Amino acid sequence: MVQKAIVEIKTPDGAMPAHWVRPEGAGPFPGVVVLMEAFGLVKHIEEVAERLAGEGYAVLAPDLYYRKLPDNKVGYDELPKAIELLQSIRDDTFIADMKAALAFMKDSGQVRTGGVGMTGFCMGGRLTFLSACALPGEIKAAAPFYGGGIHNHLEQAAAIQCPLELFFADRDGFIPLDQVAAIDARLKELGKDYRIKRYADADHGFFCNHRASYNEAAAQDAWHELKGFFASHLK
Repeated sequence: MVQKAIVEIKTPDGAMPAHWVRPEGAGPFPGVVVLMEAFGLVKHIEEVAERLAGEGYAVLAPDLYYRKLPDNKVGYDELPKAIELLQSIRDDTFIADMKAALAFMKDSGQVRTGGVGMTGFCMGGRLTFLSACALPGEIKAAAPFYGGGIHNHLEQAAAIQCPLELFFADRDGFIPLDQVAAIDARLKELGKDYRIKRYADADHGFFCNHRASYNEAAAQDAWHELKGFFASHLK
């Protein structure tokens, strides 16, 4: 069993709702942030947060589209609307939102000190990587899933201090394999602690069982990998 609540986080631009999930019992617990897809803070992201809480983490999934409330979630068949929402995210205001989210976790008394883990999907995968670059003292382990646009942050990657595990799908039409190769080459050049996990038969969104692109075998393997990665670096 886990404890679930919707909380509001004070940011410079107003109140940001978030799905806040903790294990039963007394904390503090290791902390994890789960960043949403381009489609918004949808059921899948809440389910990922709850699964991680079931593994012993205090998990926060912030609604990064809070400036667009109330119409800020779209279906998986509404890609143009999702792209419109995605394009509303600015990196500088996102980092300000992340600082507020991390401050909430610290102030809750339920999260261990010393940094948190982070994972994210699609848009949230890119923002997970960006967080590792921009908030190196705060992020203890980062695991982006099929983050389109990560290659645009490779100049910032020198600042990364945490271990990374990056998940990609070889059939992903949004992330060409030459981008994955560029990420690999840059992180290797920098001597970072990282691993890239590729799934030959999977497509973008393979981890999400609400999408047509769900790949059960790849998703189960990635979940096993994610649990092991966080256990190694956060527990």
